[in-house]
Amino acid sequence: MKPVAFEYFAPRTVDEALSLLAGVEGAKVLAGGQSLVPAMNFRLARPPALIDVNQIDGLDQITATGDLVRIGALTRHRTLEAPDLDGPLASLLGVMARHVGHMPIRVRGTFGGSLAHADPAAEWCLLARTLDATVVAGSVTGTREIPAEEFFTTVFTTSLRSDELLTEVRLPILTERHLVGFSEFSRRAGDFALAMVAVVVEVDAGVVHTAQVGAGGVSDVPVRLMGAEAALIGNPWEPAMWDKAAEAAMSEVNPFEDIHGSAEYRRDLMGALLRRACSQAAS
Repeated sequence: MKPVAFEYFAPRTVDEALSLLAGVEGAKVLAGGQSLVPAMNFRLARPPALIDVNQIDGLDQITATGDLVRIGALTRHRTLEAPDLDGPLASLLGVMARHVGHMPIRVRGTFGGSLAHADPAAEWCLLARTLDATVVAGSVTGTREIPAEEFFTTVFTTSLRSDELLTEVRLPILTERHLVGFSEFSRRAGDFALAMVAVVVEVDAGVVHTAQVGAGGVSDVPVRLMGAEAALIGNPWEPAMWDKAAEAAMSEVNPFEDIHGSAEYRRDLMGALLRRACSQAAS
């Protein structure tokens, strides 16, 4: 199938894009288009206009300043497989990027587009929630900084307003004391995950001082697993504690079920993935 007729705009600056978003009712932003275009072809989405932001300079930059890494909205998934960064965050980005779809999707799809699409089984949505990222959105009325916890509201829905453009995402820089791990399970390579887990722990002298554990694909939004984090913090970084964290995680979530897996299956899967992510972090 083909999409319904629509107007097409290709702004060259952020200000021009924001003016279009404010003035063209129902317009959608086109970045990588890896989710939007198929939905339009099947006529599940029928926007009256597309605002193609690919010609805007500066939206595909990755910069580290102070204690933050800024990832521009147009940064391609493929770029994040080997980002121009050092340390644990670069490792985590690389591991997660390689799980995003297939190669053509990673070449064209964008970091910001994935977050704006807000699929609960998307790797970058999980990353943002796990690391308490800040999403920066602009409009003709100014700039807004949105904590990841408030950005994702439900399946395929965010707190972005219709006149706002996601411009960048800010992530904390991780120190050399941080260990990172990520594990997901999908039925086939390139499919969205049935469940996924990200683990970021700060370890000193063999003891966990801070822990951030997130899960995706088990709820309508990516979630932080506070029980699992509490099971790790203050304890030795060893497999016995990973098991306790997995048990805590399995008891604190209520996964949805669909044709691909029951709630019980997803709960057990999440526990296994948490152990794998911890093992990966330790190695």
